[in-house]
This record gives sequence, C-alpha cells and structure tokens, in this order.
Amino acid sequence: MADGRSDTAGVIAPPPLIYLAFLLAGVGLDRLRPAGLGLGAAGDWVGGALALAGLALIAACALGFRKAGTAIEPYRPTTALVTTGLYAYSRNPIYVALTAVYLGLALIDDNAWALALVLPALAVMARGVILREERYLGGKFGADYRAYRARVRRWL
Repeated sequence: MADGRSDTAGVIAPPPLIYLAFLLAGVGLDRLRPAGLGLGAAGDWVGGALALAGLALIAACALGFRKAGTAIEPYRPTTALVTTGLYAYSRNPIYVALTAVYLGLALIDDNAWALALVLPALAVMARGVILREERYLGGKFGADYRAYRARVRRWL
C-alpha cells in the first residue's frame, strides 16, 4: 500500500487455526473434567453431517476465490472482491462453514466443553479477523465494498 502498510487485513491468526485452538482447548478440558453430551449415535450422525456440509461449503468458496483470481487466505493481499456464489448470501460463508465443522467435530467427540467454547471462538473471530477484514476491504474497495456490505449480511 502507498502509506507503507502491508496489503493484508492484518488478521491475528489464520482462521482455521483459531477454530482448532478452541477445539483443542475443549478436548483438553474434557480430558481434565469429562463433560459429555450423551447424544450417542445421534451426535455422530448430526456431527458428521455438519462437518461434511462445512467442508463442502469451504470447497465451494475456494472455487469462487480461484475463479476471481484472488487469495482465499486473509493474511495475503486481496485482488478482487468476491460477491457471487455463497458470498451473495453471507459476507463470511467460510467462517460459517468453519463453525459448522467445529460444531460437528464437538458433537462427534461428545464434548460439551468444545461446544461451550464456540462462543468465545466466534468472539475472537469477530474481533481478530472479521472486523480487520472489513476495515481492509473497505479501504481497498471503497464504495463497492460498502454497497456489498449494505446488501449482504455478515453471517446468514
């Protein structure tokens, strides 16, 4: 960028690693003080469906980024504003998808701790990733991004 700043959103960490850190914290807490959900096979089925749906959404989003010729990673420069496909319905479909994968894995693991940690994980994502991305995209794409932001919700 012309003012010497890096041409990135400046996120605190790669989003998958943020979700993984919270999931591992939940696993660790569960090893120290087990807190199962008692869902049995239903938790496995629902969790598996959520995780697979999340992975499918991530793949669809990745294709959209590839078609637009821009990086999917928020710590690399963005060269195009992606507003089609799933991005026509949510400004953060990958983060919705990562949340689905996280919840699915928590259910499969029968882990109440990991389930409880989803809200702090989302708070870290909002402050450490999403707000930074929005500031970056607003500065880089100006009126186009503001118009997109006005017509498309952040999550769902």
